[in-house]
Amino acid sequence: MTDERQHIPVMLNEAVEGLAVREGGRYLDGTFGRGGHARAVLSRLGPDGRLLLMDRDPQAIAAAQKEFAADPRVTIRHANFCTLAEWDETAAGLDGVLLDIGVSSPQLDEAARGFSFMADAPLDMRMDPTQGESAADFLAHADEREIADVLWIYGEERFSRKIARVIVEHRKESPITRTGELAALVERVIGRREPGKHPATRTFQALRIRVNGELEALEHGLEAALERLTPGGRLSVISFHSLEDRMVKQFIRDHSGRVQGSRRGPPVAAAPAKLVAVGKAQFPSDAEQAANPRARSAVLRVAEKVAVGSSA
Repeated sequence: MTDERQHIPVMLNEAVEGLAVREGGRYLDGTFGRGGHARAVLSRLGPDGRLLLMDRDPQAIAAAQKEFAADPRVTIRHANFCTLAEWDETAAGLDGVLLDIGVSSPQLDEAARGFSFMADAPLDMRMDPTQGESAADFLAHADEREIADVLWIYGEERFSRKIARVIVEHRKESPITRTGELAALVERVIGRREPGKHPATRTFQALRIRVNGELEALEHGLEAALERLTPGGRLSVISFHSLEDRMVKQFIRDHSGRVQGSRRGPPVAAAPAKLVAVGKAQFPSDAEQAANPRARSAVLRVAEKVAVGSSA
């Protein structure tokens, strides 16, 4: 079975329904992965519709080229979705943007990518192996406080300081370059405290987010999507981490035209509304979670761009 078929798109119907796809519309999937959401969007487009595909992972782009390069409705770009507003293809405006945030199943399942502690491999974790520093590089130079902050902020790891201290001590003797080595080190430090959860889970998650600049990419990507969406255009975002979901929720709220301020201070005049939430946060059904355990933490939020000056 190929990677394209192994990957199960999360909340497929809900995310695509959120886009309210029109046959002649122009849509962007900023996180192609292995194309599950893209296929669903494309199936709803007519001959005049357009689908723009982006991904920072070269392997994902290779899969997109193999399957969609011959379709005249599709244009493909190897880039981080946070740069979508810099792509000339988006200058004409977009009727919908779909973002599926986080690591994909093929990235997790290919041991050599270094995302998982389930198999021993080089400690890489880069979504685009051609750019930036690996997780091993980061652990080799970051000081103890920076490592602890990363584990606490991005992984909500309670033992962040203890783990960071041991990492720094360990690297004095030899650098940490393998996933198995890091996972074993974390397990020795904190033990198996949560049944059914590997003790290195939060550490690996935190390092992945840091190495790939995922929260910064999401912040810039949301702004870029808002810039390129046309009035009535939809933003459909799936996130898997509380920090990411909080950012999406706050972004929609900040651009909803609500009065800003606190109970202790005077209200601040609201900026003109640019977005309105479409329904409430959605979560995967029990059936989807049973069929695809990786969907368990998913949250979908949808918003629609409104004309400046309209009442949200």
